[in-house]
Amino acid sequence: MKKYLKITPEGTKDFLFAECAAMDDVCGSIEKVFVGRGFKRVITPGIEFYDVFSLPCSGIAQEDMFKLTDNSGRLMVVRPDSTLPIARMVATRLQNNLMPVRLYYKQAVYRNRPTLTGKRNEMMQMGVELLGVGGVRADLEILTTAVQTLKAVATDFRIELGHAEVFDTLSAELAIDDSLKEKIRLSIEGKNYSALNTLLDKLEPCRAVSAIRSLPSLFGGEEVFPKARAICEGTKAADALDYLHQIYTCLLSQGLDDKLIIDLGLVQRNDYYTGMVFTGYISGIGDAVLSGGRYDDLLSDFDMPMGAAGFAIDTDAVTMKKLSDADTSYADNPEVLVYAADGFEMKAIELVAQLNSEGKKAQFSVLSTPEETKSFAAQRGIAEVRTVGE
Repeated sequence: MKKYLKITPEGTKDFLFAECAAMDDVCGSIEKVFVGRGFKRVITPGIEFYDVFSLPCSGIAQEDMFKLTDNSGRLMVVRPDSTLPIARMVATRLQNNLMPVRLYYKQAVYRNRPTLTGKRNEMMQMGVELLGVGGVRADLEILTTAVQTLKAVATDFRIELGHAEVFDTLSAELAIDDSLKEKIRLSIEGKNYSALNTLLDKLEPCRAVSAIRSLPSLFGGEEVFPKARAICEGTKAADALDYLHQIYTCLLSQGLDDKLIIDLGLVQRNDYYTGMVFTGYISGIGDAVLSGGRYDDLLSDFDMPMGAAGFAIDTDAVTMKKLSDADTSYADNPEVLVYAADGFEMKAIELVAQLNSEGKKAQFSVLSTPEETKSFAAQRGIAEVRTVGE
């Protein structure tokens, strides 16, 4: 008995009609932004060698990947991330390319989540990578592209901006191992004050411990910077704050006052990000739909060190939000259904083409009788039926 014949695997789904139309709308709007900013599309394989994702900086646990073997017994995975394959591609196919290079992608990624908690194992993502350059200009290019991307699909959104070096430099002053550092990071990221205090209370009191304890509460606008400087003065974290303030001031000039938030508790994957980090939220969607930052060490693992920054947006989440908006319709009904009497089929097909060229959505009826055609139109809510050759 084929018990799984009529179901999809956990964490996946079929997309139908209006869902596909909404996804095309979302992806098309985002793609227009990417192309307009000079990014070129690339596609990486749906399966990759496991080695690409076994790097310490990948941040993807082995158990979170779908694994398989090829004919030679080599371990492979279904693509769980797009940035690492693009880094591999740049270090091989584009190693002689003039830098910097602007790339974008539109493809699914796959994660094995035993407890889905509202998330899916198959996710469609779009994103950009700006490789071969660092500095404030490159960071502003990525951030303003992210803002423009959110504007293309939503009116009510916000960007939260932080810097990886604030936490990294403060935690480097503590005599802790990587395991405890990660627990502290996760407590800050989740703004779990109780867990964070429990972990820090076990450490010898010092300036770094006090500063780290304050990170989750350093959230807001311009007022965050003097508070942060007071607790980070004399450390390398102060340099990161100055850089972040420069970025923040530049973005404010674009009229983003009510959409831009500083969050020094934004401490994503400290083994991956090396500079500014950011997340994007859309009203009505609980989780972040966009995330990214600077990751200058990534290409070194592929023997081609260079500056790198980028972001990805969860197009599935944006699509579902579009479908739930009462003022957005993705109805696929034609305005006119054209029926052909026997022998007039090609005339009817020509009329459909003519009506469509004139901007009137028309469709050729493949049903055998005018009665069937009229009944179908009535059930689908198609307003007009035309007959050719009657």
